[in-house]
Amino acid sequence: MQTTAEYTCAFCGEPNTTFVDLSAGLTQAYIEDCQVCCRPNQLYITVDDLSLGIEIATDYVE
Repeated sequence: MQTTAEYTCAFCGEPNTTFVDLSAGLTQAYIEDCQVCCRPNQLYITVDDLSLGIEIATDYVE
């Protein structure tokens, strides 16, 4: 099952929307380019197993 979630770009601070595949596990990490500044962000995704709430932390990609 796929859903969307928002994160803030680690570089420019702009909000972005991303697709999260809930069937890929409760913790995920991958790189996605910012939709505004096009710089790569490392996304660390945590899914709450009861509410399916999604939390995304970002970091710079070197």
